[in-house]
Amino acid sequence: MGCFPFSVSVSVLLLFSLVYAVSGLGANWGTQASHPLPPETIVRLLRENGLSQVKLFDADYGTLRALGKSQIEVMVGIPNDMLSTMASSVKAAEKWVSKNVSQHITSNNVNIRYVAVGNEPFLETYNGSFLKTTFPALQNVQSALIKAGLGSTVKATVPLNADVYESSSGLPSGGDFRADIHDLMLAIVKFYSDNGLPFTVNIYPFISLYIDANFPVEYAFFDGNSSPIDDGGTSYNNMFDANHDTLVHALQKNGYGNLPIIVGEIGWPTDGDRNANIEYARRFNQGFVSHISGGKGTPMRPGPIDAYFFSLIDEDAKSIDPGNFERHWGIFTFDGQAKYALNLGTTNSGTLIPARNVKYLEKKWCVLKTSAKLDDPQVASSVSYACGLADCTSLGYGTSCGTLDIVGNISYAFNSYYQKNNQLDDACKFPGLSVVTKSDPSVGNCRYAVMIQPYYAGAKRISGNPQKLLVLILGLISFLQTIM
Repeated sequence: MGCFPFSVSVSVLLLFSLVYAVSGLGANWGTQASHPLPPETIVRLLRENGLSQVKLFDADYGTLRALGKSQIEVMVGIPNDMLSTMASSVKAAEKWVSKNVSQHITSNNVNIRYVAVGNEPFLETYNGSFLKTTFPALQNVQSALIKAGLGSTVKATVPLNADVYESSSGLPSGGDFRADIHDLMLAIVKFYSDNGLPFTVNIYPFISLYIDANFPVEYAFFDGNSSPIDDGGTSYNNMFDANHDTLVHALQKNGYGNLPIIVGEIGWPTDGDRNANIEYARRFNQGFVSHISGGKGTPMRPGPIDAYFFSLIDEDAKSIDPGNFERHWGIFTFDGQAKYALNLGTTNSGTLIPARNVKYLEKKWCVLKTSAKLDDPQVASSVSYACGLADCTSLGYGTSCGTLDIVGNISYAFNSYYQKNNQLDDACKFPGLSVVTKSDPSVGNCRYAVMIQPYYAGAKRISGNPQKLLVLILGLISFLQTIM
């Protein structure tokens, strides 16, 4: 998921957030975590929960090797920072395909079906950074797949945000591609059509709610409780159908109405914002599963849907530029535990099956000393330091830890830093303020996590002794004040 455009009208927001395609339910597997689960554990999690497809954001060797012989259909990714290289050199594309696709298919028996060329490269917030390289990269990668003899089984596609299309009327029937990239989109869509490639789009109703307090909440869900929108006799009572059909109309309007569509990302976060919570996430994701399980499709595109949840698991190292919710999209927590009851229709129990044999660090936490003074001038800088290097996105109004008092907030920050640094003694030495305890400080829905054991060799702390570093920082600030 990328950063989202924020200057969109309410009428268009009703349409900008979803879409779907062919037949299958998968999940995005992101790896921006300080302590990721072993790839083998994730693959078992996918298989035991009946998720038959997985979408990756890179081509990590260990990840792909773990997917070998699993029969899970894989969409492997080329990051945006590689688009220029792929665009400028056919040989570079051929080399990448050979190493990251052909080798894994032939040697590791990985069921690679798609190559994602970039990730939402046309977001308006990127200011056109990838406009000149995305299409040539797509062409070169597809040519490389054909040359490798994979053209009929592995397809290239560019996962795009729903902001690449818009509606002149605020209704699905007014759909067309965004004016500033209209010609580029037509070139890409024609290339898709000529080569039998799918259109991949990422859809987020939550974002519409996040950026607009007046957004009609019920329209984001599938319960039928919202006021329907009438589009020339066609009724839309949820954002998914309306947004999907806005894309269909855009394709039809330009002569490509039969192009297959994949929902590359769809989901709802569980923390980091007042609307990012367990109940809304369960309601949305269960509603989506129920909505697509019948295979009826949308008014403009009947049929089954090919979609990937965003995401499988929480990632505590993701950028929070779009919002604190960015680290909480998973249907599973960072350690592979189900966040809520979700029936995918793929397990005998009708619920999510958690990761097994997860190995944790010792059950101990770093908290504020009972003798510490809250007016100690080092409290604020210590909390800021801890949160800046760890993860405090569960703190704040409307979040899972939003009801903590000041002591709880400080302890949460200290513990987050301590756990992220593998519980090293030096990581709980905030000057005169912190202490290690074996009494779990978690309260209600607010979980003071104990980190899982790093599975990778050479794992070490992120930074040094916070007390020493704080002294250096405060000293530097004092010095700068004297010379300004």
